[in-house]
Amino acid sequence: MYNFDEITDRRGTNSLKWDIAENELPMWVADMDFRTAPEIIDALEQRVSHGIFGYTIIPDEWYEAYISWWKRRHGLEMEKERLMFCTGVIPALSSIVRKLTTPNENVLVLTPVYNTFFNSIVNNGCRALECPLDYKNGVYSINFERLEKGLSDEQTSLMIVCNPHNPTGNIWSKDELQRIGELCKKHGVNVVSDEIHCDLTDPGYEYTPFASVSELCRDISITCIAPTKTFNLAGLQTSAIYVHDPHLYHKVWRGINTDEVAEPNAFAVNAAAAAFTKGESWLDELRSYLAENKRAVREFVSQHINGVRVTDSHATYLLWLDFSDICENTDELAERIRRETGLFLTAGSHYGKAGRSFMRMNIACPRAYVEDGLSRLKAGLEH
Repeated sequence: MYNFDEITDRRGTNSLKWDIAENELPMWVADMDFRTAPEIIDALEQRVSHGIFGYTIIPDEWYEAYISWWKRRHGLEMEKERLMFCTGVIPALSSIVRKLTTPNENVLVLTPVYNTFFNSIVNNGCRALECPLDYKNGVYSINFERLEKGLSDEQTSLMIVCNPHNPTGNIWSKDELQRIGELCKKHGVNVVSDEIHCDLTDPGYEYTPFASVSELCRDISITCIAPTKTFNLAGLQTSAIYVHDPHLYHKVWRGINTDEVAEPNAFAVNAAAAAFTKGESWLDELRSYLAENKRAVREFVSQHINGVRVTDSHATYLLWLDFSDICENTDELAERIRRETGLFLTAGSHYGKAGRSFMRMNIACPRAYVEDGLSRLKAGLEH
């Protein structure tokens, strides 16, 4: 029904991803090269046709869209009075770090992890405490002994969980999330669960919301969610925060209002409501298309590129490529591949020390781009 093979020229649209040299192919930053769901475009066109774009409130429809979607698709029941609008997950994270920590405290992250987490932590006067994931035979897992050591540090006051995990694509199990929650409760650490990639699981796979695991996990956590990754709406600045505990809710609410990131633009509400009420069939077709893109990459790499492997994963549209048999640090290699072939991947060092021998590839694009990117990668490694 939906044509994900269609190529849409994004040059000349002030696109961060595509503001590059003419011969380059960007497969780095996490936005998709697909037009969003037609149902969302229709809702936005209706809003545009009104012609007046004044200050906007959060209507009941926005709350109902989020609450219904998470209950139906993910088994998490949220109360309207514990849900709040924010202009983005990163503004939310930065505001939460400012409000729930004091300067020079630790914010623990499981690395390799989304690079902007480090900005949200360090820019607000805290230290990013890296807790490296274990890695063996292409599979990542949490080292709980190492995790407890980091959480037990008196200076650790907050943990950011990426669920599902970016860039590894891990879907944390209910048991793993339960153990994280119990250790954080034991050591007096609150959890921020970034669940922006939650709807982008492979067909047949489902993620577990941190707040749904147990009352303990629910009561110590802050959940950040959005339609932006799922429906390619990042430029509309729209997300939500769910906090069940009333005292923690009040702190977060005060934080985002003090930082002035709690008011929507004229399109943020309409887009989110349309996504979560009318975008389901588009999403399910997208997930199948992305799964085929992933399969194509894994097959090509295993057959045609020696010394590189794609790590096991079942979530996000990001693939984590292991170059450890070729080099210890991919910074220079990524630059050379871009310079010689035009393929723009992200060097793994951006995601913490544990990512230095990896690169991240975004495969949320028409199949023709994926095939082009793989050919460029092969050529770049043969030079």
